[in-house]
Amino acid sequence: MDLLHSWGVNLAVHLQTEYSAYEGWFQLVSSVADLHTTFFIFFPIWFHLKRDIAIKLIWVAVVGDWFNLVIKWVLFGERPYWWVHETRFYGTDAVPMLRQVPITCETGPGSPSGHAMGSAGVGYVMVTAALSIATQRKCPTLLHWLLQAVLWILFGLVELLVCMSRVYVAAHFPHQVISGVISGIIVAEVFSRQQWIYHATLQKYFTITLFLLVFAVGFYVLLKTLDVDLLWTLEKAQKWCNNPTWVNMDTSPFASLLRNMGTLFGLGLGLHLAHGFDSKYSSSAPFRIGCIGVSLFLLQLLDSLTFPSNNQAIFYILSFVKSAAALLVPTTLVPGGISLFLMGKKDKKAS
Repeated sequence: MDLLHSWGVNLAVHLQTEYSAYEGWFQLVSSVADLHTTFFIFFPIWFHLKRDIAIKLIWVAVVGDWFNLVIKWVLFGERPYWWVHETRFYGTDAVPMLRQVPITCETGPGSPSGHAMGSAGVGYVMVTAALSIATQRKCPTLLHWLLQAVLWILFGLVELLVCMSRVYVAAHFPHQVISGVISGIIVAEVFSRQQWIYHATLQKYFTITLFLLVFAVGFYVLLKTLDVDLLWTLEKAQKWCNNPTWVNMDTSPFASLLRNMGTLFGLGLGLHLAHGFDSKYSSSAPFRIGCIGVSLFLLQLLDSLTFPSNNQAIFYILSFVKSAAALLVPTTLVPGGISLFLMGKKDKKAS
């Protein structure tokens, strides 16, 4: 593995040397590729345009990221920014100089890349959804082929940029981002064949959320009893990160786990409560556009809430609550609030 890692470090050094002028763009791409974008931007848009696609996005993102966490615990993947300091591969030779940026110092294991896996899964869902819509609307054959070619090329370019950005910021080795892309597409393809997710009850959402949480925690406890420290990466991040403030607890395994469980439970609760707010307005374009706009605005306000990580238990609980609330806003609170507002205006006019 050391030889493979050294090739990855060489590529990272090459990218940082030859494309340093694009560092800001690489950081932007890496940030946008985070599943945060799916939860706070893609989901509210798709939910009010085509609900089934939004539901599939969340399942692919959450379950994919859960698998990513478990696989990372099994593979014990290194990250370039600490590997270059601890490996004996270079012997007496000079160690390559890797530049760090504020998003470099992630605290979990590195393989496979969560950003690459998440963006590939979510992107695959959106591309196949767009092509499915074009097919349903009986798009002309030539135009459909053109659309198909453009969307898949765009998908490939986006994933290439995501992979390059993760290598550039020294957060991942090339083989980790490639395996992440492949894994993400597999998860998305599996869920494209599942129909039960569109009709799942609140009880099923609760049961699956609890199962995923208990399984992950139980797996952690089991390995802990076998003297396997699954939080070994946190110590490495704190030791080798150039700036201690760049070590972000949001990237720790349990923060990711609780955030995803909150998202999945929030989706189930939101869909359950949304049945009570179905109204004659829900099918109108202005109503949907209004819901999208208000949801995006409120979610940005919610996203601005940050929590101190001094007490990890409270931090994880608040992360769960925030993630659940982020799904309740577009599914229930906004459409329900706008419906009540419109009905109130109609009653005033009638009186």
